[in-house]
Amino acid sequence: MQRNTSIERLQQREKPWDMVIIGGGATGVGVAMDAASRGLDCLLLEQADFGKGTSSRSTKLVHGGVRYLQQGNITLVRDALRERTLLRNNAPHLVHDMPFLIPCRNLWQRFFFGVGLKVYDWLATGNRFGRSHGVSAKKALELVETIRPETARGGVVYHDGQFDDTRLLISMARTATEQGACLLNYVAVTGLQKDSSGKIEGVIAQDRETGAELTIATRAVVNAAGPFCDAVREMDDPALPKMLAASQGVHIVLPRRFFPGDISMIVPKTSDGRVLFIIPWHDHAVVGTTDTPISEVSLEPSPQPAEIDFLLKTVADYLTVVPTRADVLSVFTGIRPLVKGDKSSRTASLSRDHTIRISDAGLITITGGKWTTVRKMAEDCVNRLLAHTGIQAKPCQTKTLQLHGYVDDVKGNQVASAGRGYYGADLPLIEQLEAEHPEWATPMHPQLSINASEVVWAVRNEMARTLDDVLARRTRCLFLNSAASLEIAPEVARLMADELGRDSEWVAEQISQFQDLAKHYQI
Repeated sequence: MQRNTSIERLQQREKPWDMVIIGGGATGVGVAMDAASRGLDCLLLEQADFGKGTSSRSTKLVHGGVRYLQQGNITLVRDALRERTLLRNNAPHLVHDMPFLIPCRNLWQRFFFGVGLKVYDWLATGNRFGRSHGVSAKKALELVETIRPETARGGVVYHDGQFDDTRLLISMARTATEQGACLLNYVAVTGLQKDSSGKIEGVIAQDRETGAELTIATRAVVNAAGPFCDAVREMDDPALPKMLAASQGVHIVLPRRFFPGDISMIVPKTSDGRVLFIIPWHDHAVVGTTDTPISEVSLEPSPQPAEIDFLLKTVADYLTVVPTRADVLSVFTGIRPLVKGDKSSRTASLSRDHTIRISDAGLITITGGKWTTVRKMAEDCVNRLLAHTGIQAKPCQTKTLQLHGYVDDVKGNQVASAGRGYYGADLPLIEQLEAEHPEWATPMHPQLSINASEVVWAVRNEMARTLDDVLARRTRCLFLNSAASLEIAPEVARLMADELGRDSEWVAEQISQFQDLAKHYQI
C-alpha cells in the first residue's frame, strides 16, 4: 500500500468511479473493503491519516457491550456479538479473547451480574469466546492482586475481545487495496459537484502534500467522515439539520505495576452512571472512559482536567496501588459521533447504532455505530448504495474475508509470542529487514518496543507520511508513553526522511509539529 501508486492510479483514471468515500476511519475503510470485494471501483479520500480521529482512540475492545444489555438494547448487543466472532475469525492475529472481572460487593451484585452475563453468553451462542462464571472473594484477589478487598467480596468473570484499533484499521486498508480499492491519505474533499438536476456527480479535493486540486467524477459519494459528517453534509446543503451530538471520551495510560495480571476489570457503575474499564494493553494499563458533551469537534481534542480527575478517583476507589497525575504516561481523547435520537442532554443515552441517510442530491451518509460492528455497517451502507443507484455488484463477501496478515490460530500464537503478533504474516518480512540491517533490530527506547525496522516498514508498506502517523498509529508509542515518544522523535524523523527522500528542513518541521501534537497526550 503506497501513496504514490494510489496517486498515479487516480491521475490515470478516465471514467467515473463507482463510488468515492469521504473519510478514512474504521467506517470509511470498512465500506471500501466491502465495496472493492464486491467488484466495485471505489476511491477513498482521507483529509489526514487513516484512523487519525475516533478510530485510533477506542477502549481497544471488540465487544457486544455489557452496558447496552443493561439498557435493554438486545439487537445492538446480539449484532455486536456476532460481529465480534467474525472479526476474530477473519483477523485472529489482531483480535483475541480477554477475560474481564466484575468485582461485586455483595451476593446480590453477584446474582444480578451473573444472570445478566448468562444472557450475554446466550446471545453469543456459537462463538469462540469463553463463558461467564462466578468467582469467590479469594479468587477475585488472585486474579487482580491490586484490587481493594472491600470492593470484591466475590465477582463474575466474563469474556470479550481485545484488539489494537489502528493495527486492525491498517490491516483493513491493505485488504481493501488488495481487493482493488484506491485509498489516499492527506487528500481533503473541499466540495461536491452537481449536475444540472442537482444530483451529485463528483467531488473536488486537494492533495495536502502538494497543494494540487483534484476534480473527481463518481457515480456515488459516501460520507463516512465520523465526527465531521455534518460538515460534509453542509457541502451538499447548508440547510440540512445536524445529525450529531458529539461527546468526547478520555483514557489514561498507566504503568503495568498498577494493574498486573492477564485479566481486565470493569467498574460496573461509576458516579456518572457509566461503566469504566481497566485493561492490560501492550504491557501498559489503559483506564477509560469518560463521556463529556462537546460543542466543537477537532482532529486533536484535548482532555479536560475534570475528566482526568474522574478517572484517577474512580481507579483509586478500586485499587490498593493508587496512581497520581505524575504516574500517567499518556492520555488520549476520542470523539464519539452520536446520532441525535431523543431530547436527552446526556450523550450516554444517545444511540450507538449506526444510521444511514441519503440526501435529495444523493449524498449517502453513514455515521454512529461502533468499532465492533464496522463490517456490518459497511455491508448495510453498500447495500443501500446499490439499491439507490442501481449499480450492479456481487453480494457481500466480508463475512469470510480474511484480513491482510491473517495467520491461523497456531501460527498466531507463535507470532504473538514474539511480542509483535499484530503484524501477523508480515512479521517474517520485518524480521528479514532486521536481518539485512542489524542496526534496525533493537528497541529505539528502553520504555518502548518499537524498532527502526517498524518505522521503515510503515513508510514502505503502510502509507505512513509523518511522525504522527508512525508514532501514534502504525505503532502506538504516543498512546503508551508520550515522553518516551518525544525522545525518539528525531531519530524516527531521520529514518523517515531517508525513506521518503526528504531534507533536513522537513525533519525539523516534523519534530516541531510532533512536539506540539504531544501536548494533547500529556497532563
